[in-house]
Amino acid sequence: MADEQQPIIIRRKKHGHGGHHGGAWKVAFADFMTAMMCFFLVMWLVGQKDDVKEAVAGYFRDPGKFNHEGRSGVLQGTTQVINADDPTIGLVNNPVKNETIPTDTERAELSAAAKNILEQLEQQDAFQRLKKNIRIQMTSEGLRIILNESADDAAFFEPGSDKLLQKSAVILMIIARELGKLRNHLVLEGHTDAAFAGGTGYTNWELSADRANSARELMEVSGLHQGQVREVRGYADKFPMIKEDPSDARNRRVTILVLYEAKEKNYDQVEVDGDLFNAAG
Repeated sequence: MADEQQPIIIRRKKHGHGGHHGGAWKVAFADFMTAMMCFFLVMWLVGQKDDVKEAVAGYFRDPGKFNHEGRSGVLQGTTQVINADDPTIGLVNNPVKNETIPTDTERAELSAAAKNILEQLEQQDAFQRLKKNIRIQMTSEGLRIILNESADDAAFFEPGSDKLLQKSAVILMIIARELGKLRNHLVLEGHTDAAFAGGTGYTNWELSADRANSARELMEVSGLHQGQVREVRGYADKFPMIKEDPSDARNRRVTILVLYEAKEKNYDQVEVDGDLFNAAG
């Protein structure tokens, strides 16, 4: 028994699955995903308009110049700058795609309306008293009529109130009769100065909005056609006309803006679709 040889035992190490090719498959899969992304980008670009294709081509030709000048891009932008100090700035003023400019005919119509308003106001005794409180301007948005108060005497509203003065109501009535002949829509804006503090629950915000709304009510029964007023806004004292003195009484004003039809879409309210709470559920 001692002469018998001990059995020889050979132990082999087992390797895990896939050990012979390491992580090469990951590199191959990443290359595949990159190729698919490029494929989808090419398919997307083929279906785009010519200006989009030109913008993409311009970027790859000279990325530095493209980023510096920014003259064209995949997403359309705007070259217009909104002045934050503009007293007629809109709460919603969205850039409009393919916006058109007002026609010469429409410009002439609004200019003629402004001329007719002035001619009719000249015949009123109230206008002679309030001539310094009335401004009529042609702007890039349309015809703007500003009715502002003064420090020496109330012009259009009782102090601290939205009640129109009877002796000045004829001014708004004449303006309404003439503007009612136009198809253009109106935006009425109310502004206050920084001096009015208001009382509990009634501030410059309420006062400015109420004065613009009082002007709307009188104008709608004096000549404006149904639906002609599209917005009434109250800006409190946030956009003073006399910027160097926000407490100046002339900052208390109501502005009537007759919009060019080409500019009306800039004042469209933001569309809201769907309920996020319901969608989340």
